Amino acid sequence: MINVTIDQIKQRIVEEKQISQEELDEKINSKLEELSGLISKEGAAHIIANELGVNVMKTGEGLVKIGSLLPGMKDVEIAGRVIRKYDVRPFKTEHGEGKVGKFLIGDDTGITMVTLWNDKADWLSSIEEQDIVKLSKLNVRDNNGRSESHAGEGSKLEKNPQGVEIKTQPSQSQELTKKKISELKENDSNIEIFVTIVQVFDPRFFEPRNEEEKGNAVLNLFVDDGSDNIRTVFWKESILQLLGVSEEKLNVYKENPDKFEEVKSDLLGKMVKLTGRVNQNKVLGRLEFVVNKVTLDVDPEEELKQEEKKELSEPETKTAEEEKPAEEKKKPAPAEDLDDLEEEVLNLEDLDDI
Repeated sequence: MINVTIDQIKQRIVEEKQISQEELDEKINSKLEELSGLISKEGAAHIIANELGVNVMKTGEGLVKIGSLLPGMKDVEIAGRVIRKYDVRPFKTEHGEGKVGKFLIGDDTGITMVTLWNDKADWLSSIEEQDIVKLSKLNVRDNNGRSESHAGEGSKLEKNPQGVEIKTQPSQSQELTKKKISELKENDSNIEIFVTIVQVFDPRFFEPRNEEEKGNAVLNLFVDDGSDNIRTVFWKESILQLLGVSEEKLNVYKENPDKFEEVKSDLLGKMVKLTGRVNQNKVLGRLEFVVNKVTLDVDPEEELKQEEKKELSEPETKTAEEEKPAEEKKKPAPAEDLDDLEEEVLNLEDLDDI
């Protein structure tokens, strides 16, 4: 079922019928009075849309603006500019193995995450950030209150299609937000943290399923910034950035795990800037930071100066977290949990949808 909010219904009517917001509100209120409390405001908006010939649940009827996507839509066609690509990740369920990839696209009305299952994940190797793409036969699902577009068996992608121009919103420039670890919240994205590496686990490698695929890898670290610590997840591309090595060199650690011990020692105590997003690890019940960019060339003194300026410019307010006793504010991961961290490397809530 497509869940359409009253704001989305009104937006469709205003866009298609070129009437003012005030005129539309008058029509809705008039309908409410006419039916004397028998329907909700949403129901009245639906009736007005039908009377004006506006299909608020349209799908499969040509290009749909990204801002008009609604969970439940099927066979949707959209076009947008690629804002960010993410690594392809392998997964395993009781039904078998597969892989999933994601990229973010936007147009002048909004942004959406496109999720690519199995063979469709190979599309990521053929597109670059800033490319314009047109996608068809997508299904739209809800992901924590946001519309997410999923590509399946019949979906198609066209790169830089003729006659399609995309204007993006200024907010889609994906400006970084700098935060302390203690300030991180679930679903935060495009966040930058300045941290010290305090614990390094062994990397894990995933074999390709066929000759055309490349294998993947994942590395987990614990980092600390003085406010708190957090588990971080590095996939292959971000591992290469962190270690400053080639893919061939990374594969050496796959064949000879003991050689990674020296790398662990070098990483411990290193200060880095990490850019990424925040997930809720449902197995361990804590937040984790998924890294998509690593900055190694950092000046600790300059970073601390910037942080001091930020603190001086902000009003001093005590949060509930700050009012906790010191021993409660910052707790390292319990030792018994650390072994589990290497096992639980995937956090794909929608695997059940495969």
